[in-house]
Amino acid sequence: MACEGNVKRLKSLFWPLVGLVAVVWAVRMLYFKLQAEVASDPAVKLLLADGGVWSDLKVIASVIADRLAGIPPSHYLLAGLSTLVAYWALAWYDRIALLHLNRQKGISWIYVATCSFVTYALSHNIGVSVLSGGMVRLRAYTAKGLSTPEVAVLVALCSFTFAFGTIMLIGVVLVGEPEILAPMADAFGWQDIGRGATIGFGAILLALCALYVLGAWLHFPPLKIWGFELVYPRMPIVARQLVAAPMELVGAAGIIYFALPADANVSFMVVAGAFLLSFSAGLLSQVPGGVGVMEAVFLAILPDVAPTAVFAALLIWRMFYLIIPLIISLPIVLMFERSQLGKSTKNVELPPELRGH
Repeated sequence: MACEGNVKRLKSLFWPLVGLVAVVWAVRMLYFKLQAEVASDPAVKLLLADGGVWSDLKVIASVIADRLAGIPPSHYLLAGLSTLVAYWALAWYDRIALLHLNRQKGISWIYVATCSFVTYALSHNIGVSVLSGGMVRLRAYTAKGLSTPEVAVLVALCSFTFAFGTIMLIGVVLVGEPEILAPMADAFGWQDIGRGATIGFGAILLALCALYVLGAWLHFPPLKIWGFELVYPRMPIVARQLVAAPMELVGAAGIIYFALPADANVSFMVVAGAFLLSFSAGLLSQVPGGVGVMEAVFLAILPDVAPTAVFAALLIWRMFYLIIPLIISLPIVLMFERSQLGKSTKNVELPPELRGH
């Protein structure tokens, strides 16, 4: 019995330990992310090369302060509001998935929003979003009674909602701004596919989205794979996805749009297209925060905007969309794991020789 109690105790300590490791890893990624961002300036890179950790932190803080000082307060406010829109839509992703599973009862909006916030704050910064985000959701939603297969469906549907919105908005951008790919072709030495082909490809993407909606409207039957049944989302679920998916991406792109200087004279559609293409490339590369990848795509699509302005705007985006949420999420993870550890400890059965003491 004593051995069994020790095994239970070890099991109860496993997930809190995993959570602590994730927090340490996230803090480490946060430091290297900031270091890589400010090192884009050759002079700053030399300072970082000659200093230690504390001197590097001072240099990083100084560079960030200089870059942020040139942005008007009103633009900060608009960028902050855009961030709230993006993260509210991300929380809606989870809520939509719970509605699809019919498991929304007993799980409050605050709980869903907190779980979603921590999930995306960690996955956006750590990378490998399916694994890092899936771990957070598994811990949070199994605590609310969902089974592991149900959490897997929830994670998959949230990922699909994001992909659906990305495909839809890229289609809108390619049809509405077909010239957006031409600067990328010039910068990377690709062959320009032309205006007509760009519009045609955008129309195909929109048609694929329309087919998905049509499937919900026609009530496509469930798909059975190896005994596992995938239920096609109902029309009310798809209707919510049609709003939530583009809302998150528009909010995230809005942060960059408001952080760019007013004299850049760049339309929101172009900024949104650059964000969608660069963010998708960053996710495919699995580089945390898309550092380097997003800069390359933005500089190619916005050749007339000063590179320093582009770097500053992306720094603001990373501060609002990645770094600040990460800082906020770390104590939330620690508090959750502490509460779960307390519950697990209470449930550990004491050996007979210790009972009654």
